[in-house]
Amino acid sequence: MWIWIAVVVVAVIIMGAAGVRLLGRLDGLRRAAVRLQRRQAEAAKLQEAALELQQTVLAVQQRAELIQEHAILKRG
Repeated sequence: MWIWIAVVVVAVIIMGAAGVRLLGRLDGLRRAAVRLQRRQAEAAKLQEAALELQQTVLAVQQRAELIQEHAILKRG
């Protein structure tokens, strides 16, 4: 009888240790997921800013072309 109790106690201790390790790893995965979500949000903001910058560059390029055409017309 005492042997069975000892076996059960040892099994519970082993399962408890495995559970603690598993919870530790799950916490690490949760933190990694939070960091990943934060980086995805930052990437989305950077992508929006890049699109705005691209539109600004295109507008500046169009203005430069208009100024160049205007300068050519004044000379000619």
